Amino acid sequence: MHGYHILIILISSVAFFMQAVTASSTKKADLIFGEIQSQIKNKNITVDVKANSESNIITTVTVDEIATPGLKTILSFAVPDQRAGKVELQYLHDYAGVNASIGLTTNPVVNLSAAFGTKALAVGADVSLDTATGNLTKYNAGLRFTHEDLIASLTLNNRGDSLTGAYYHKVSELSNTAVGAELTHSFSTNENTLTFGGQHVLDPLTILKAHINNSGKASALIQHEWSPKSLVTISAEVDTKTIEKSSKVGIAVALKP
Repeated sequence: MHGYHILIILISSVAFFMQAVTASSTKKADLIFGEIQSQIKNKNITVDVKANSESNIITTVTVDEIATPGLKTILSFAVPDQRAGKVELQYLHDYAGVNASIGLTTNPVVNLSAAFGTKALAVGADVSLDTATGNLTKYNAGLRFTHEDLIASLTLNNRGDSLTGAYYHKVSELSNTAVGAELTHSFSTNENTLTFGGQHVLDPLTILKAHINNSGKASALIQHEWSPKSLVTISAEVDTKTIEKSSKVGIAVALKP
């Protein structure tokens, strides 16, 4: 009898603190992968616990505005994979965003990313350092300019190996017609990839998009919202140099309640 009362008290306590519990499963071949996720909130502290069928438990503790508005601290760790744990600091401001993280290992990976700017001009960078080797495993940077109906950007990716310039221009506000171009240069291979694309709204529920690059690969899709929040998309892709072998056609349906 006493054990029954203790069980009731435990269940009541869990129900008091727990805000949400979700469960999902995926079947692949003859195997079923399941996952249960729970969330506990108390003022500015949120605890997320995720467990899956592979006996992995991932816990994330988030503390909002711990010292100043806009500052967030995140602690995450996993069992049994302890190498996945890290501490993260996030700071968001009207004109700036900074994110810093460090792994909870003997020789951790340190990551720092930041972005500054306004609606018209923004600049950002992302850097990762492996303290075990002293090497930079990631360093990307970007610059974006926005003015009314056009967007232009310049980004450095793949640890400085590729430089990409992109341009997007809205030709017609009424039909939502837009054109764009992207040029990517690879320093290691000295190759350039140039892509042209565009979109046009056929009616309020149907949109057409297409693009082609300098190697002859072209693709297009038409998307129709046949009911609120539900979409059907038909797409096609072809390599103009080998049309008979490379042609692909696909259809996708997205249903949302």
